[in-house]
Amino acid sequence: MQLIVGLKGTGKTKALIDEVNRASRESDGVVICVEYGRKLTFDIKYHARLVDAKEYGINDAQKLYGFLCGMLACNYDITDLFIDSALKICGGDIKAFEEFLAAADRITADHNINCVITASVEAESLSEQARAFVRGI
Repeated sequence: MQLIVGLKGTGKTKALIDEVNRASRESDGVVICVEYGRKLTFDIKYHARLVDAKEYGINDAQKLYGFLCGMLACNYDITDLFIDSALKICGGDIKAFEEFLAAADRITADHNINCVITASVEAESLSEQARAFVRGI
């Protein structure tokens, strides 16, 4: 699990797009990118499955985790999972977002899935456990 954080305009989504497109070229499995609103349609190559969280009514951390589990349960070929604007999808609730990170880390590790998540937040605002997932852009 990797978490890319920073305030708006720091290049998080650009870094995520690059990684999604790289993974879609290199993976022998399924690459999924979850977004919040249809803003990445022209940036993500068609080889990756682009999913709009808004379209499925995902607006809190529990729904996002349930959606993640549902995708994993239905498709054993997922190798890479990317989630853009995860804090926004979690309704802006930092505590719930951090709980989602811990749960998502466990389930993706159990299934050997590369997981990269972006969130518009400063690393200092996160708990020590959540900061352990943070990596530089």
